[in-house]
Amino acid sequence: MSVLIMASSPTVLIRLVASAYSIAQKAGVIVRNVMAGGDLGIVEKTSSIDLQTKADRLVQMSICSSLAQKFPKLTIIGEEDLPAQEVDQELIEDGQWEEILKKPCPTQYSAIKEEDLVVWVDPLDGTKEYTEGLLDNVTVLIGIAYEGKAIAGVINQPYYNYQAGADAVLGRTIWGILGLGAFGFQLNEVPDGKHIITTTRSHSSKLVNDCISAMNPDNVLRVGGAGNKIIQLIEGKASAYVFASPGCKKWDTCAPEVILHAVGGKLTDIHGNTLQYHKEVKHMNSAGVLATLRNHDYYASRVPETVKKALVP
Repeated sequence: MSVLIMASSPTVLIRLVASAYSIAQKAGVIVRNVMAGGDLGIVEKTSSIDLQTKADRLVQMSICSSLAQKFPKLTIIGEEDLPAQEVDQELIEDGQWEEILKKPCPTQYSAIKEEDLVVWVDPLDGTKEYTEGLLDNVTVLIGIAYEGKAIAGVINQPYYNYQAGADAVLGRTIWGILGLGAFGFQLNEVPDGKHIITTTRSHSSKLVNDCISAMNPDNVLRVGGAGNKIIQLIEGKASAYVFASPGCKKWDTCAPEVILHAVGGKLTDIHGNTLQYHKEVKHMNSAGVLATLRNHDYYASRVPETVKKALVP
């Protein structure tokens, strides 16, 4: 059980999460502005389903530069390979979310120094869906790891509520710290006995589908974005996120894993191993992803041996 300490001045971790929250909110604004501007500046990276847009580029510059300016000793790993360049001051977010600064820091993290932390950034998770107008699939992910473990995370959903009418507030930011909790959403569970699986929309394969079939689901949802799929788990729209394939990267899973773990869920690879997030780790989650809010063992026990053999950690 973690003990919470109210510090007279906030700890490094609390300050970092408070900054990441404000930075993620700014990222959401950038994502919406690029879309509203009409020129997405799409570039193919490795294939026609591996895309990068002007939003990916601007958001990564904004997040990484804003964090580095305030926390110069952090290790920051972003999805996009961008040339070193002067960053427009308009992209820098200096604010810190007051609500978070008031929160107590779990004692096991109270002595963490800046240089102990690794930040994994996915500036736009669900890029392909963004280019196709499936806007609720899109998230901005900022995950924070300590000693190889994901311990804090921020997810911005730029288009949350985008179909809810003109009066609805557009966008939301979800955040969490292990030992403190997760905030910014209403926790819901799929009804007992229902098995609803959420999986990839654009990276399907025989292996992916074989693994899902073996779980005998009542329903399968195929949507974009790892952040989006974890949100489906915590809001009771799906009971398991099953992706029996390499392809997903550490920046896709770091922040969402924290939010899920903070409310008692579990994210592992397809073998049930926890994921590692230290700075030297390989970026690819080569043994896939299996995540649930409840009953992880039920799904893990149904992964076929053929799938396990095909996916080497």
